[in-house]
Amino acid sequence: MKRDVLLKKVLMDCPLCDRVHEVEERLRTASMVIKDEEVDYEEHFFFCGNADEEENEFESGAMTNANLLNARNAYRRKMGLLTSDEIIEIRESYSLSQVDLSRLLGWGEATIARYESKAIQDEAYDTMLRLIKDNPLKALEFLKKNSEKFSAGKRYEIREKMIEKLDSYGKEFLTRQALEGEYVGFEEPSDANGYTALNIDKIEVAVSYLARAMSNLYKVKLMKSLWYADALHYKQTGRAMTGLVYRHEAMGALPVGHYSLMNLENLNVKEEMSFSYDSMLHVYPSEQADYSLLSKTEREALDAVIDKFKDYKASEIVEYMHEERAYKETENGEIIPFRLAGEIREL
Repeated sequence: MKRDVLLKKVLMDCPLCDRVHEVEERLRTASMVIKDEEVDYEEHFFFCGNADEEENEFESGAMTNANLLNARNAYRRKMGLLTSDEIIEIRESYSLSQVDLSRLLGWGEATIARYESKAIQDEAYDTMLRLIKDNPLKALEFLKKNSEKFSAGKRYEIREKMIEKLDSYGKEFLTRQALEGEYVGFEEPSDANGYTALNIDKIEVAVSYLARAMSNLYKVKLMKSLWYADALHYKQTGRAMTGLVYRHEAMGALPVGHYSLMNLENLNVKEEMSFSYDSMLHVYPSEQADYSLLSKTEREALDAVIDKFKDYKASEIVEYMHEERAYKETENGEIIPFRLAGEIREL
């Protein structure tokens, strides 16, 4: 358990010492067992310096509810389920109320409200939510199936919002579907994907992060940089960063589905003249990139790759990679296992 962190002082009528004074609002990492799984979560509490040592902490009702929600979300993340915040994001992306989304999916009217506040969804319900998360077409199917649950006016309003989202995100959805289709055989955590599921949002942000610091980032150099970032993160944490699977190719490690990867809608890729032998696809940072999606360890891995290879030409990073054990001990066309990728030389 981490040390308490003082957040602020609050003047209140303290229930422990029956005096009006400033109590400290603190934060710490606590543990809880949920459904036979122990999880760590952030816990807020008040501290009274006037009370006895064994009875100097208390929570408000709102704190208790928030702490329980934090614990349940920690369980969800551990079990690969959508968090309450992610469920809210799905609902708001379609401009739906909690009741509307419950009706859309054919559930009881209070179901979404419970999932956003206290209850933990099972895998079947989680799967249904994920079906509509980035797929307006699937949402339209549910609307047609459960149309009788809405008035004609409400049904029209919801349908228009879904069509608007389909128009806005249609191209992005199709490009994501193409890459996801290449990874149907790599959905389970394994040595091939570094025990990380494919995360397209993370890929897009990582690419932009690299491009922000590397002005000469063309396709070949990008692919090697991603492999090194994934390999280094795996070496340090036991998990890859992006979920990409890499094959041994003549020019080094190349991700499965690299053509689809370069077509992702949120990448800023331009075709330009190049006098080297590598691809003429020049990668630039994306204005819409949300770098908060990168954890501290992921940023550190990317920074190490940038520091090492920023001034390398594509041919130089290819030659450097050819000396890695992961490359030497695999054959052309073979998947490069992360148990070998994790043995990269120090960057």
